[in-house]
Amino acid sequence: MNGARELSKQQQKSKETKARIFHAAKAILQKKGYEALSIKNICEEAHVSNGSFYHHFKTKDDLLSYYIEEQPSINPDLLDLPANAEEAKSAIIQVYLNYVQYCRELGVSFMSNYYTPKNQSLNPAIRTERPYPIVTVQNYLQKAIEAGVLHPDLPLENITTDIRMIVIGNVFEWCLKDGKADFEGNMKRSLEIYLDGLM
Repeated sequence: MNGARELSKQQQKSKETKARIFHAAKAILQKKGYEALSIKNICEEAHVSNGSFYHHFKTKDDLLSYYIEEQPSINPDLLDLPANAEEAKSAIIQVYLNYVQYCRELGVSFMSNYYTPKNQSLNPAIRTERPYPIVTVQNYLQKAIEAGVLHPDLPLENITTDIRMIVIGNVFEWCLKDGKADFEGNMKRSLEIYLDGLM
């Protein structure tokens, strides 16, 4: 019994340390930008050792990739096999409207510094399989294509690349306009136009 309590105390401590590292990185990104985001600076800001950082994350970009993983999850029922193309389109758009909400929670200044070519956690070529919106959408589309519900003319890889570029463009526009763009409206409209042409 005591051993179980000790374990949960240890797990709690680990969770708190991870959260401190998260908040430290977020604060640095918001105040000073990506250039100032070094592991040394993160550890100083979080008051943790380098060893503690590496216990939770492999690299700085590995830490950043968790920000996207941590977004509120989508109701799995929404991503059941769609009955038709219209249902698939609605589900995909919902995934990204959910992402828009999460970007708003993180804030313009965080997202402006997060979306940089230097942030390798955004690189799909080296990304690990985590529940990113684009991984969720890719799995969902694959399921629908294999079941014969969707018959797109393009390969799945091209479709997910196109969607990712549309989403990045919308995030960039929102950041560029300091949060004053119609983020939800633009995201919905541009994805609808693309998906209508595709499906």
